[in-house]
Amino acid sequence: MQDAITVLINSSDVQGRFLDTAGLDKLRGYYKSGELRARAATAISGNAASLVTQAVAKSLMYTDITAPGGNMYTCRRYAACIRDLEYFLRYATYAMLAGDPSILDERILNGLRETYNALGVPIGGTIRAIQAMKEVTAELVGAEAGKEMGVCFDYMCAGLS
Repeated sequence: MQDAITVLINSSDVQGRFLDTAGLDKLRGYYKSGELRARAATAISGNAASLVTQAVAKSLMYTDITAPGGNMYTCRRYAACIRDLEYFLRYATYAMLAGDPSILDERILNGLRETYNALGVPIGGTIRAIQAMKEVTAELVGAEAGKEMGVCFDYMCAGLS
């Protein structure tokens, strides 16, 4: 897992050059938004269970997924869904802190669609839940930090599509 700083430095190092103006500007922006990202991560961490519960209620509850025979029917399946959404929220928060959503490839997305398809987990429902998590997270952390987290949630949705 690499943060925005490491990515920029590694890129310049491989090319055998100093950071250029664009790279330095990117670093300035990363440092400038650090407090915002840290506050958002603190709020998300303290409210993670509630965020996941709200996202499920907003996107999946009372749909065919939770009805008898649906993919979230039975406590075991429901618990697995909640567990996965908590993982998604945690890793989206890590990616937001790192300033690089591509870490989600390695930690979440690689092979997830195939695994879910093999297990019969509906990808559409998963994407709806992630989008709902994006909305409830933005309500908690505010528009600016919500936009930072939104990039990570959108990255996950695109990776699952």
